Amino acid sequence: MTGKQRAQQIFIIAISAIEKALLVFIALATLVAIAIEIRHIIDSQNVHLSDILLLFIYLEVMAMSRLYAELGRVPVRYPIYIAIIALARYLTLATKEMEALSVFWIAAAMLVMVLATIGLRLGHRYFPYETDKVDKT
Repeated sequence: MTGKQRAQQIFIIAISAIEKALLVFIALATLVAIAIEIRHIIDSQNVHLSDILLLFIYLEVMAMSRLYAELGRVPVRYPIYIAIIALARYLTLATKEMEALSVFWIAAAMLVMVLATIGLRLGHRYFPYETDKVDKT
């Protein structure tokens, strides 16, 4: 093994360790955020739609982290799901103070993301990846 190959191997191991440490940190931080939100709901003795949407965002982050740990990649749909839920939460919190045109554009952005997700799902169903032709380097 040459020095260059050895350095490359050490670099790959280091990056892999950093990825795993960050995944653990993301999972722990998300669990803490979930606990804080649940505590807020219990303390206020009131559940709002924005609270439920925030919990769904946390759920999607956990699912995305799990998929990354299992597969080594994140399907592009998951960040889109998080963005859609985040915009829905933003609309539920700020609609009263927003102009109608702003609400329209946020809803239009959500619609574009939903259509993109549908397009991705249909694309994966009718034009699946050929795993033997995918370059794994």
